[in-house]
Amino acid sequence: MLAKIKNYFFTGILVTAPVVITFWIVISLVNLFDRLVTPIIPDYLNPNFYLPRDVPGLGLIILVVFLVVIGSFTANFFGSWLLKKTDLFLHRIPFIKVFYKTIKQILETILKTNSDAFREAVLVEYPRKGLWVIGFTTGEVEGEVKNKLKKKFTNVFIPTTPNPTSGFLLMVPTNELKKLNVSVDDAIKTIVSAGIIKLEPKQKKNS
Repeated sequence: MLAKIKNYFFTGILVTAPVVITFWIVISLVNLFDRLVTPIIPDYLNPNFYLPRDVPGLGLIILVVFLVVIGSFTANFFGSWLLKKTDLFLHRIPFIKVFYKTIKQILETILKTNSDAFREAVLVEYPRKGLWVIGFTTGEVEGEVKNKLKKKFTNVFIPTTPNPTSGFLLMVPTNELKKLNVSVDDAIKTIVSAGIIKLEPKQKKNS
């Protein structure tokens, strides 16, 4: 009887935990955007000022609309010209230009559809021979580092468990990488679960 109760308990956790955690993350993000964006809206444009209750998700909706408007504005000639002038201005500010340039390059690399960033999961022999970790290629090593190296190297981001957003960069000889026939999403799931979720090849999953 105790064994059955224990099994039911863990089954209940497996069923409810993903749903509860997902809703908690979504609600937390919506509330965060509401706290950040809603106070900026003038009272005469803020529906929360007229309604008896606050509109949930209003800050997120305003933010999405704002980004769409900015994107459409920069698509025309005047918007493109203004964007270039702003970019040049920020590049001339001594302290701010370092952060601005870095953040811009990261976002451009991740968002470009023709980018190779985080498009491929690989195995890397680390931290010593015989031990392996899952990493994600972010492109070939270029610039001054490439000039100093004798072989072809690839930048590989090694994420940590259970938080894959943190990690470190390794420059690995390209011929020493073992490419995995899996999607990046599936590889991330395996890393987050500390290997509990089995990593299946694409062919087996589609068959």
